[in-house]
Amino acid sequence: MARRPERQEGEYGERLGVRKRQKIQHELAFEDAGRGEAPRSSEGRVESTTAGLGTESQANTDRLIEEVCEKENLKEALRRVKANAGAAGIDGMTVKDLPEHLRENWSRMKEQLRSGTYRPQPVRRVEIPKPGGGMRKLGIPTVTDRFVQQAVNQVLQKRWDHTFSPYSYGFRPRRSAHQAVAKAQEYIQEGYIWVVDIDLEKFFDRVNHDVLMGRIAKRISDKRMLKLIRGFLNAGVMEDGLVGPTDEGTPQGGPLSPLLSNVLLDELDQELERRGHRFVRYADDCAPRAHLNIECGAVQKMREGPSKPTYRRRLQTTPSCVG
Repeated sequence: MARRPERQEGEYGERLGVRKRQKIQHELAFEDAGRGEAPRSSEGRVESTTAGLGTESQANTDRLIEEVCEKENLKEALRRVKANAGAAGIDGMTVKDLPEHLRENWSRMKEQLRSGTYRPQPVRRVEIPKPGGGMRKLGIPTVTDRFVQQAVNQVLQKRWDHTFSPYSYGFRPRRSAHQAVAKAQEYIQEGYIWVVDIDLEKFFDRVNHDVLMGRIAKRISDKRMLKLIRGFLNAGVMEDGLVGPTDEGTPQGGPLSPLLSNVLLDELDQELERRGHRFVRYADDCAPRAHLNIECGAVQKMREGPSKPTYRRRLQTTPSCVG
């Protein structure tokens, strides 16, 4: 009789140990993937990295996927995806279902990312009304793809943000539309009263994938990362139950799209700076200022304004003016 409680305690200890091990395994589901041997190269289309270096050196960019798969980066990505909530993608999985899905599938996903075989799913087409009229097309990725995009975005944003123009305010850490407005008001106080409001019409829908990937390939050398980004761009879109190709554009709705737009439009910022213009840009909206007139090639065909100084002229153009 004296030994029975000991056996019960032993069985209880074993069950407790099992539960503790399971808990630890769940907590360590996002283990650091940077350990061990380098992953094997994968087959498939990759971007050339022989182009000249851009503003961000390619140095130390051949193991970006390992940085993406680091535990702390993944925990932050999961936190942000959960905080942003959002609708389900084509598979119907909700943000609430994501943690359990990752506990069961992360090992497989991690190996796919490291080997360059991860395949994003098509986005789900959604249209929402624009404030000024018309409809804006969104592409809603699955929550799993949103998680991966967020993890990638955190790694690349940290490396690239300091290379962007100080006059770019959209979708950047510690920058806001309020700061852009304050800067524009500062220009007006300095006497730059001519304003050209440039709107790159349907910019997110018309981004040239090859041009964009060329810009990115100047910044990073990890071919797995280049293939992954290309995969997100070419994932396709489901509309009315049918999946169609995406040969151009960066669908609005995923965490990575704003960063990619800033990479492409950074060249526009550089050109405006080279010409000495005062300007602010928020995503695909840009407003150069000048004392008298604007010499930007994108506004050469503007009609001549009235003799009295005007404070705003609006121009709609296409992404071809920046690429």
